[in-house]
Amino acid sequence: MSDLALLVAFPALMAFAAASDLLTMTIPNRLSLALVAAFGVFVLVVGLSWHDVAMHLAAGTLVLTISFAMFALGWIGGGDAKLAAATALWLGFGSLMDYLLIASVLGGALTLALLFMRKLPLPAFALGWDWVVRLHHPKTGIPYGIALAAAGLIVYPKSSIWMAAFGA
Repeated sequence: MSDLALLVAFPALMAFAAASDLLTMTIPNRLSLALVAAFGVFVLVVGLSWHDVAMHLAAGTLVLTISFAMFALGWIGGGDAKLAAATALWLGFGSLMDYLLIASVLGGALTLALLFMRKLPLPAFALGWDWVVRLHHPKTGIPYGIALAAAGLIVYPKSSIWMAAFGA
């Protein structure tokens, strides 16, 4: 049962992060905290060594430090910074570079797609959807949490915590 919870918790929280960012342009603090708490529970269930736990904590701390600097410079949102750090906590250093590369590529594609779509008029049926109108507005940022969550989901099955849980 704990394996099933491990299989579902991270993806469910990542999907919620992506949907929240898409619909509201925010990633709630409680979501990042839930990712951190779930990691703590699963470390105990999976039985990661103290060294592995320390390395996962170091990966999350490094990403938090860098992403908060990016937030301070106005390059990313605070929710994105916290989501990236919580994801790095789950993935650890072994999957971190893959995660960051994939998130960058997906984020670039998302940005280009939104910039292109913002040049087109919204269809009449979409004018009643506040989130679509907000997303279409040229002054609205990019919901980068979508790219961060998607990259996390792509890399997760190759992470050390997944391999520790499922013996892969």
